[in-house]
Amino acid sequence: MLDRDTRHALEMPAGQSESDESWLTSYLDVLTLLITLFVLLLALSPPGGSEADEGGGIGASVAEALPLATLATGIYPRHSGLQPQMVALDIPGVSVSQGQGGVTLRIDDNLLFPSGEAVLTAQGQDVIESVIEALATFDGQISVEGHTDNIPIATPRFPSNWELSAGRAIAVMRHLERQGVAISRMRAVGYADTQPMESNATPDGRAANRRVELLLRHQSEG
Repeated sequence: MLDRDTRHALEMPAGQSESDESWLTSYLDVLTLLITLFVLLLALSPPGGSEADEGGGIGASVAEALPLATLATGIYPRHSGLQPQMVALDIPGVSVSQGQGGVTLRIDDNLLFPSGEAVLTAQGQDVIESVIEALATFDGQISVEGHTDNIPIATPRFPSNWELSAGRAIAVMRHLERQGVAISRMRAVGYADTQPMESNATPDGRAANRRVELLLRHQSEG
């Protein structure tokens, strides 16, 4: 009866050694890369096969994903589907972010108003007018939201930060209306100091909290 080594030698063709099977390692590497590629493409494809087919399949889903990866590139906005997709505007003091609630244009209040006031400066009017072209490409709802720091204010016109933040939001909304944005698409909201971005314990934090935000949402989002 043949032992194990003898049987192995008889089964292996003459002149071939175990090292000749190194091609199998390269073959498995190629298979692994192909599987990884298919998993990546499936991850980029939108849910629902029929919508992906109508929109161009995997290629379309990759194209739709690109704007989300290019925030802060300075290109003007666009929207696809129910949620607007906007990349950053190249305006100092104006930033753009995208979240579950929609796209937010955030404007530092020192670009818009004198301290403790709710009347747009000439510079503030220019800043608002600089985003009009971007807003014109978006057909959804615009929520104009005023925010302050936690330093109390008490003047005859603004007894508290609630009135100040609401007054600033209204001032921006009215200027947008004068520039042709339909008032039916907008609302003005004052949040006072209830939604800080940074700690109010430092001057820089309070400066970051004093802002006006334009929240852009598609109409079907409510």
